[in-house]
Amino acid sequence: MRSAGSGLTLQQRIDARSVRTTKLFGSVQVQRFLDAARVLITERGSTDFTMHEVVDYAGQSLRSFYLLFDGKHELLLALYEEAIAKVAGQIREATGNDDDPLDRLRLAVELLFEFCRPDPGAHRPLFTEYAPQLLMSDPIEIQVAHASLFELLADLMYDAAAAGHLRTHTRPRRMAAMTLQTVMFVAQGARTDDGSHAITAAEVWNLCAFGVLGNAEGSAGTR
Repeated sequence: MRSAGSGLTLQQRIDARSVRTTKLFGSVQVQRFLDAARVLITERGSTDFTMHEVVDYAGQSLRSFYLLFDGKHELLLALYEEAIAKVAGQIREATGNDDDPLDRLRLAVELLFEFCRPDPGAHRPLFTEYAPQLLMSDPIEIQVAHASLFELLADLMYDAAAAGHLRTHTRPRRMAAMTLQTVMFVAQGARTDDGSHAITAAEVWNLCAFGVLGNAEGSAGTR
């Protein structure tokens, strides 16, 4: 699964990735590698595996693997994008039954936080291990990977703006980008500075919606 050229714009990389993903995820051979990697991640609770292990588990050759993927990073990236798209679909479905745009946005923020935060009872190493590494090594690549989530939040932001909940002159897509980054970054720690109490989804929503100022100065569309 070859990476899009770094000389392309962010939107061009997103579009190119979408076309490539549609083609490759329909390949039986690609799915065998992805399925094998998922099994290894589930068994070990981490992304600590080798390409030889993936190839052996998939019953394929190392040569066939490298015809499809540049290496482990590309394999994990494909799995991560697939997981992100699944999360985006689940959140979109969960928010589809609420008539209030602000309630839909709040629910989306809280669900995204719950999906991304570390949970000892739910092993999600793609979110807790791989995503932070990708954020540090290639912040543009992670924006490409997060395209489905970003578009979901952007849609919800536009709906909230149309209903008069956002401040005047607020740019919904920029707010969606900042909200996405804030929620996912906070979720990685999900604890207070002294480590005594876990940060909650409601607290993250309050931060995104109202910031740190008093209501008179910093309200973000309270009802």
